[in-house]
Amino acid sequence: MAWIGALLMLGSSPCYAQTDADAAGRWGVSQLMQTLKQVESARARFVEKKYMAILNTPLEFTGTLIYAAPARLEKHTLRPKAESMILDRDSLTLENKEKNQRRTIALQDYPVVWAFVESIRSTLAGDLETLNRFYRVSLSGDAERWRLTLQPTESTMQKAVKEILIGGSGNSVTSIEFREAEGDRSVMSISRDPS
Repeated sequence: MAWIGALLMLGSSPCYAQTDADAAGRWGVSQLMQTLKQVESARARFVEKKYMAILNTPLEFTGTLIYAAPARLEKHTLRPKAESMILDRDSLTLENKEKNQRRTIALQDYPVVWAFVESIRSTLAGDLETLNRFYRVSLSGDAERWRLTLQPTESTMQKAVKEILIGGSGNSVTSIEFREAEGDRSVMSISRDPS
């Protein structure tokens, strides 16, 4: 089951874990966000594995990701079936070409979906203010190998997602793991497209 499809079936106070490194002006969350903010566009390939308690083996999805700062993110799943998700500012468009279906929603009408997609888009944009709107943000590692942990602050989101782990190196996101409240999880491995 693709994660966006699952979400569609379904404003808190800012806080983030300021590390000693941040306070001393060394590398930390603020510096990571500044580094990520420098990326104007990126194209990558992904492999996403969805682990579900009801399945013996994970479902696997492959495709491409396209990011254009600060507010556009596209996820084009190629296998096992062609589907697209296009996030552009305040709207999300879902498209299934095989079924000739297309649906556009306003994010403000779906708070859980909004929080979910902002975990990725706001990280890519280096937008700590928006991340803090939806999550408690903490950082581990260093500039060469870092991991953001995002824990939802809104009770509705907490019912769907336990935490989101975003890993990377320098200004590149290399993995995204969604741990659902009920125990299922999905892990996306990302590799930048050299072209």
